[in-house]
Amino acid sequence: MVAASNTAKSTYDARLRLAKVNRADPTLLHEQVALELRRAIADGEVRPGERVPQAKDLAAVLGVNTNTVLRALRILRDQGLLEVGRGRGIRVAGTPERVEVVEMLKDLLELARQAGYKRDELVALLQTFSN
Repeated sequence: MVAASNTAKSTYDARLRLAKVNRADPTLLHEQVALELRRAIADGEVRPGERVPQAKDLAAVLGVNTNTVLRALRILRDQGLLEVGRGRGIRVAGTPERVEVVEMLKDLLELARQAGYKRDELVALLQTFSN
């Protein structure tokens, strides 16, 4: 595990302990970064609402290019785990459980689309089961 460097001290929380990527691992580097950040969130090293260090600081700690980290952050954003915004920084938006729900919802929406359901029909079905 690698602790925060002194240069990134102001934006890098010491509770966040990230392992460097393993270049011998066949898993793509951006996927390793995403997995490591997901693990840190699941372990409570950073909680919903808290900020995650900037991509350049994460890249330095993890030993990868900033673009690799940005790609991993986009994956986690698309899964609903992170909120990424210009000037607002990166914040944890949810938990791994939320990610699972979002992924299952995406699968359900794709299945419904393939079956010919329209948006309003899906909303009506959802409301039927939520009462």
